[in-house]
Amino acid sequence: MIDLKKLQDTIFNNKMEKWFNTTDIHKEFCFIYEELAEANRAYYRKETNIWEELADVTIFLLWLSEMLWINLENEIRNKIKINEKRKYINNNWVNTKL
Repeated sequence: MIDLKKLQDTIFNNKMEKWFNTTDIHKEFCFIYEELAEANRAYYRKETNIWEELADVTIFLLWLSEMLWINLENEIRNKIKINEKRKYINNNWVNTKL
């Protein structure tokens, strides 16, 4: 099992050692958006590096979580529990939350 908090710490240490952004939250959201767009482009073009782009998205997301003092692993587990309790109705192949 992956320990996301440990990954957050590893990413934090790497960013600090290399003097990357540690304060501009908005910039990190932009980086995540950019990496997600690159992953989409790689998928659309059927490029073989989509795994690398998705890894970048995850790294930036974990870094942002660390910057915001969020234990993303705990929050994912909490959100999964919420989602499991939600009820949906399928209306013409579109799921709608009840």
